[in-house]
Formats: sequence, structure tokens, C-alpha cells
Amino acid sequence: MNHIQRIGLLAFLGLLIFSGSGAPLVAAEWIDLQDAVVVVRDGDLPRAEQTAATVLIEEIEKRTGIKLSPTDQWPADKTVIALTSQNKVPGWNTAIPMRKGEKLPETQPEGYRISVQQNDDAAPIVWIQGADPRGVLYGVGALLRNLQWGQETAKLSADLNIATAPVSPIRGHQLGYRATANSWDAWTEEQFDQYIRELALFGTNAIENIPFQDGRKNSMMKYSRQDMNRKLSEICARYGLDYWVWTPADFDLNDKKLRSEMLDKHETLYRDCQRLDGVFFPAGDPGDNPPELVLPFLEELSERLITIHPETRIWLSLQRLSRRDVEYIFDYIKTNNPKWLGGLVAGPSSPPAPLIRNSLPPQYQFRLYPDITHNKLCQYVVPWWDPAYALTLGREAINPRPREYAEIHNRLAPYTDGFISYSDGVHDDVNKIVWSTLGWDPNRDVREILIEYCRVFFDPSIAPAAADGILALEKNWQGALADNGAVEGTLLYWNELEKQAPHLRGNWRWQMNLLRANYDAYTRRRLIYETELENQANEILANAPEIGSKAAMKQALDVLNRAQTDPISPELRSRIEELCQDLFESISLQTSVEKYNASGAERGAFLDFVDHPLNNRWWLEDRFTEIAKLPGEAERLKELEIIRTWENPGAGSFYDDLGNIAKSPRLIRWNPAGTNPAHVIRSPSTTYWWLDNGKTRARPSWLTTMEAGTKVVYEGLDPNANYVIRVAGYGQSLLRADDQRLPTSLDERGLGEFKEFPVPKDLLKDRKLTITWDAPTGEEHLNWRQQSRNAEIWLLKQP
Repeated sequence: MNHIQRIGLLAFLGLLIFSGSGAPLVAAEWIDLQDAVVVVRDGDLPRAEQTAATVLIEEIEKRTGIKLSPTDQWPADKTVIALTSQNKVPGWNTAIPMRKGEKLPETQPEGYRISVQQNDDAAPIVWIQGADPRGVLYGVGALLRNLQWGQETAKLSADLNIATAPVSPIRGHQLGYRATANSWDAWTEEQFDQYIRELALFGTNAIENIPFQDGRKNSMMKYSRQDMNRKLSEICARYGLDYWVWTPADFDLNDKKLRSEMLDKHETLYRDCQRLDGVFFPAGDPGDNPPELVLPFLEELSERLITIHPETRIWLSLQRLSRRDVEYIFDYIKTNNPKWLGGLVAGPSSPPAPLIRNSLPPQYQFRLYPDITHNKLCQYVVPWWDPAYALTLGREAINPRPREYAEIHNRLAPYTDGFISYSDGVHDDVNKIVWSTLGWDPNRDVREILIEYCRVFFDPSIAPAAADGILALEKNWQGALADNGAVEGTLLYWNELEKQAPHLRGNWRWQMNLLRANYDAYTRRRLIYETELENQANEILANAPEIGSKAAMKQALDVLNRAQTDPISPELRSRIEELCQDLFESISLQTSVEKYNASGAERGAFLDFVDHPLNNRWWLEDRFTEIAKLPGEAERLKELEIIRTWENPGAGSFYDDLGNIAKSPRLIRWNPAGTNPAHVIRSPSTTYWWLDNGKTRARPSWLTTMEAGTKVVYEGLDPNANYVIRVAGYGQSLLRADDQRLPTSLDERGLGEFKEFPVPKDLLKDRKLTITWDAPTGEEHLNWRQQSRNAEIWLLKQP
């Protein structure tokens, strides 16, 4: 057993202690459903109630092989599962448990009660009583979430008695059928139906499509956009779920021709939709139209909408708008009280949720458009994500973040009427379930939600252990990766789970967890290995004055290139390839542009980055080429010494890679590593840059930067010494020391070039120095990618 395996085994044992035995739920008595009959009301039932019975029968058969019989007649001497949204059903010879009182949960919209009735002289009855047809469907979801099942086995606890109604009236997810998506652009109608059904089992009541934006058609798509727009509406109608559409105007609304064409496209869409419950218009992302153009356009659009769907309203988001534009919109709403407006939406770059709610007249609703799909360059960045992950996993990795997103949801939910999340694939499946469940009941325990998730989608016998495995995956992303030995334990844990559940090999949710566990461990091993290779290369550079600059560079590159010639853990690399192939076959997850037709490197194509260097190898190759061209040995040796001491500037000096949690010990973080961020309090955060489509050869430390407001604190300084602050990043750097603006003695503004600031002696009297920097000035007109940022900082003690 090698060193890595020993560390991993210890972490694995710790996980086992944490997770418990993984045994089935304990119940004093079980109701056997093997021969049960599903009883529904006679007559023409509402679609959701009719579909609820179908879902129950089909989902139990998939899991157990047991096919329950449906009927509208009460059977004699049979266990019954009775579904109804009415208190009285003519023809049933058994009294329905009475529900008295308007405040009972099962009498509230979408609410339900599921209970077991046992009489000494009659067969058991499982009652699923919905406040309305949709409530019956959610009651079926509760039954399946509590079902103890196996091959030819289906049981419910005799103690089961749940009465509940949702807290948030809007609980939805965006499944936009477009080429940008990393999975469902390749789906069939049947796959969409099944996925929407599975979301509904956990309380989802709305699905949002993207009918127009991004008009590309790729080779994966089996339907035209218009066909799928219609099919998604039909699926929602079948389940009684709300159907929304996301429809930006990413063109100049002054263009009368394009404006007219868009109005006509909307009208065609409206006529195609069997049901349509909301039209979401993002005001500024995408689109750069001022509200003076947007609001009249929406008013005209509403005239066409209500002719076809009279109860449907338009919703407007305030994304990426100026303060002036936001104020204009609020003034318009308060002055005109538009009847076409359903409410406002807060998405990425919108004003804070409390501000919107407090500024919006109470007759209008307010929902979130939370980005639960991305990891970086997004609304909810993984806090203090190790750059090794950011470089390789990118924006759309398989990303279960249950505890973090639970906190985000519960911080924001009190201000809103709910949410429809932004998603571009199945990689965020756990996050969707967490949001849907908490939208129903924000007091639910996260681990219990995950146990239900694993009971429904995996196997009841392994559900608690698998839930703990998902929580372990989330912890893999917390803190410095090289120091997180639990990553190895998580891999061992999932390997053991895989051995215990070979029947789940083809389950795409299972495959995603296995892939993440393998990918994380492989990345950690590479990071440790490649860091050591660079340390060895720097030791060679230290001998450059003796062996010569060119010989030192050649020997250093030979060592660095062992990452390719003698790679670590090829067995994990092969397993990652295998699981990516499995996921493409099972759910069309597109983890590579070349192999699996991902729409772009940012769109979940993390297989294309699995071997991205985790040290400075690429940058060093380029620098060595440049240095070799210098005419004199003294110049070459000087440049090599800068490289060798880059992160180790010598006694009395300090270096911090600002965006790297492993290399920024003097940076003051606004929340400890590994804890959940509030995300509603604006604080400095890390930006993980995406240059050259992810294949940049720039020094990796330049790809993680910290925003203005960041603090770097130095203590124990020599008050009699002279110090210079050096900064690398891009553009201008408006540095302050102890809140005093510092003038520059060197001000180079290219990527990675140095800026230097002498430290006034009087600031060192207390032997402490606090460095901050202001937001860049005069850059408001620039795209954020061209704006100034700080990546690295040194405090250099002068000789």
C-alpha cells in the first residue's frame, strides 16, 4: 500500500463512521403493497390526477417488477392505494378521512396528506388525498420517496402520516432546448417526460423552456426547436405543471423589422403551446435595450399573449441594468400598474432580492432565477475553489453542492414567491432536487433530502450511505485540494459503494457520482505530483550559475515533462474516460467537444481538460524559449532567478497568490474555507478567468484574482526595514496601505507584469500592514474581461 492509499484508507474509515450502516429505515410494522390496487375516482379526471395514478403504477413497476392494477371501483379484501382530490367520491364504499379546517396543510394549494389506515376487519388503505389534482401527484411523489422497495418487494411504514403544503408557490427549473445545453439537446421526448416526472416527485411545479435564443441546430438534436417547444408544453400539461418560456430580445428594439418578426414569433409560439403560464423577459442579460424600448415592446407583446392565453402574464428581470434603468422600471410599475406584468425576477447581476421585494408593489409577485448550474464566472461561485479544480472542471462540472445551495435558498426564499432555476444540463441534478424540496419546505434536513433522493433513484438499502457519499463529494471542493486527504477517502468510499451495488452500473446519476469521485482524486494526485516536479525544476535552476543557463533550462524541462512521459495514476485516467463514455450513452452528457459534441469548452467539456497542467509547465516552456534568446548569460541567469524565487522571495519577504486558497495565507477571507457563503452579502470573491478558450499558457496564478475590498494583512514586520509591495495582474492597481493610497514606482499594466509601491516607513511602526485596493476607475464602459484585476502580491524586504 502506497502513501496516498494509506491516507485515503484512514479518510475512508472516517466516512464509514460518519455515514452509519446504510441499513433500511426501521419501522415497527410494514404495509405490503405487492398485491395492492390503485383506486381512482370514476369519470373524466383532471390531467394531473389521472397522470398521478399512471406515475405511481409505472414507477413502482420499474423498481420492483410489480405491476399494480388500477380501477375506479373499490375492491374487496385488497390493500388499496386510494388517490383523490375530493372529500367525497360517489361509488366508493369506504369513507374518506375527513379534512376539516381551512388551515390544514392538505387543504392548501398543492397540499396533500398521505396516511395509512388499518382496521382489524379490513385490508389496509393507503390514502393519498390532494388539495387539488396537482396535490395528488405530489402525494404520489411522497409515497415513492418513502417506499421501501426491492425486486418483487414494495412496502410502506404503517406509521406513515404526512400532511404538507408548499411554502413557495413557484418551484421550477429551466430545461432550455437549445444547442448550448450539455445533455438534453440530444434527448428524446420520452427522456424529457421522464426527467420532468422525476422533478415533480420532489415538488417541482414549473418547467421553463428557451424557445428562440441561440438558433444553432447541432447534430445531437432530434427535433426542431418548434417541435420541442410544443412537446414540452404538452408534457407539462400532462403532469399539470406550469410551462414558462425564457425569451430575451438580443437585438436592437429600434429595428422595426426585427421587432415585428419577434412579435410574430411569439404569437406563433403562443398558439403552439397547449398551456403557457409565464413569459420571462430578461431585460439586460442578454440584450442591451433601455427600459424605454423594453416596456412598450412587452406591452405590445402582452396584447398578443392574452388573446391566446388570457391568464398568462409577462415577467421581467433586472439583470445587468444600470441603477438609472432599475429606477425607471420601478417608477413605471408604480405609475402605470401594468396588468400585463406578473412580477419581477432576480437573476445573476440583479439588484439584491430584499431591495427588489421592498420596492415592488405588493400586488406583483417576485421570483428568483438562481444559477445552480455553474461553478465559476457565475452568480454563486464555489467559495475559495482550489484553482486545480477551476482549471480542469470548468464552469459546468458534475456539481452536487447540497449544503451550500440549501443555505443560499433559505437565505433568499423569505423575500420571494419562489424560483425557476437556471440550468444547462443534468450535471446539477442534485442541486435541482435540493431547491425543489426546500421550496416546498425550507426546514427539511439536507441529508434527509439526499437519502430520499438516493432511495428513489438508487436503492433503499444503500440510500443513507450514498447520501453521505454525495455530501463527501461536496466536501472534496472545500479548502486547499492538496491538503484535503478526504478526497482519497471519498474515492475509496464510492468504490466500495460501487461493489455493493453492481446493479446500478447503468444508472446515470450513479455514474455521475463515480465520475466526480475519480476525477477529484486524479486531479489531487496530479496536483501533488506536478507541484513536486516544479519544485525539482526550481532546484535545478538554483544551480544555473554552475551548470549554465541553457543546460539548467533543458534539465528543468525534462523534469517538468515527466507529467506526460511518466504520468501518475493512469488507471484513474482510464476510469474517467470510461465513465464519460458511459454517461454519453446513458444520458447524452457531453464531456468533450471533439468526442461527444459538446457545444463549447465551457459547456461541461471537462474531459478535454483532465490533463491540463497543474503547475507552471506551459508558462515555463514559453519563458525558457524567450530567455534562451537573450544575448548574454548574465541576463539569462537574472531571469531564471526571478522564476526560481517567484513564490519564495526570501527571508523577511512574503508572497500570496491571491485567488489560490493554498497559497494566500495572509489574505483575510470573509468566510472560513469550507463553510457555506451567505451570497446575499456583497463581499470580495475570487474570479477564475477563462482565457484562450481554457487553453491559455499564461501563468496559472494570473487566472485567479480578487476583487476590490480584499484585505491582505502582514504582521511581525521590521519597523526599521525598507519594504516594497509588488503586484501582478492586469491593468491598473489602486493600492492602499493602512488606508493610505500608495504611489507607484513601477507601473506595468500587461498581463502578469509588475507594479511596485514603496511602503512609507511611518506605516511600519506597529509592525503591521494592511493592504487593500480600490475598484478600477474609468473602466465602466469596458467588458468585464478587459477590466483591471490583481492576481499576486509580494511584500519584499529590501537589502
